Amino acid sequence: MSQAAGPLHGVRVLDLSRVLAGPYCTMFLGDLGAEVVKIEEPGRGDDTRSWGPPFQGGESAYFLCVNRNKRSVTLDLRTPGGIELLHRLALEADVLMENFRPGTLAGWGLPEAEIRRRNPRLIYASLSAFGSSGPLKERPGYDVAIQAWGGLMSITGPAGGEPTKVGVAIVDIVAGLMLGQSIAAALYAREKTGEGQRIETSLMEAEVASLINAGSNYLVTGEVPGRWGNAHPNIVPYQSFATADGHLVVAVANEAIWARFCAGVGKPELAADPRFDTNAGRVENRDELLRILGEMFGARPRHEWIDLLNRAGVPCSPVQDIREVFASPQVLATGMLQEIDHPTAGKVRMAGLPVKFSGTPASVRLPPPLLGEHNEQVLKEWLELDDESIVELRSRGTLGRRPE
Repeated sequence: MSQAAGPLHGVRVLDLSRVLAGPYCTMFLGDLGAEVVKIEEPGRGDDTRSWGPPFQGGESAYFLCVNRNKRSVTLDLRTPGGIELLHRLALEADVLMENFRPGTLAGWGLPEAEIRRRNPRLIYASLSAFGSSGPLKERPGYDVAIQAWGGLMSITGPAGGEPTKVGVAIVDIVAGLMLGQSIAAALYAREKTGEGQRIETSLMEAEVASLINAGSNYLVTGEVPGRWGNAHPNIVPYQSFATADGHLVVAVANEAIWARFCAGVGKPELAADPRFDTNAGRVENRDELLRILGEMFGARPRHEWIDLLNRAGVPCSPVQDIREVFASPQVLATGMLQEIDHPTAGKVRMAGLPVKFSGTPASVRLPPPLLGEHNEQVLKEWLELDDESIVELRSRGTLGRRPE
């Protein structure tokens, strides 16, 4: 694991977010070198600390996957002492990230306007379910509810089957990545203007932006998209097929690939068939073509088809389970499986860093923190508090009980 300074080295992030979208965003900032301090509720912490089993060393697998490269500080934000400490920490931060319902922090005595008045260079990043305007602005929401509301479930699942959520909380992930990219852009803008700014997004907005061709198909035609299972509404063949011993996916995205596909699988007559010689024709005659291909693929084992298609230069893949993915030589070669020592969980394996920098590499430097593990360390470094002051804060319950 590289210990070189990342591209965001020197940036301080005060992270008030919890669950997935916000923590995923701030973890990525931490991977890129930012110093991230995670503010958590004393005695309870981030909701995902209890989302299990499975657990490792008392920490949930869910929490472990999105909270590396952070330090944990417990603050009771429902007390005057907690509010004042948060204001002081915000004075030392470059970025403040929160994902409460709109108005929550203001109700606790932490209005954005006052935080940014005290620190005009602060990037204040806010993420909510539906945004801070409109009739649904106060409605809470988790990923699965937003997948349902925003149309994603309506286009996911087998044709004729029930609406289905994506296998991971994809709206949370996309929203977190969009917000992280925007935070980096705001930091760049601050270098030119000297001023911070507010950044806001919501799970709903991220999902609507992610509907891409499904949304565009509707906006162009007025026809409401349905569910296609693993098929594609606009490209054929672009889906999974059952072989004699498993499933594979084929992605024929243009006519050159179609010609290679037909030659590679020994079906040159399909390339010459006027029903199938263009993508538009293949879409129009989808059922007949898929019948032919389904019978063909079902006659031989998966590895034989993968070998033929790879030799022909056709994008294809076996449908792998998660165990196969993390055992893959390709995943290992690209560093997408990493291991770090954790104070209670021992060796923790986790997904690696998906972006590589040649000059300022991202890195895994810190394991996911224990609840309140870094109270004293951060308060001494950021606010220069002495031991006596920290003992006083603890005695008043501002920080909660010191972790064993």
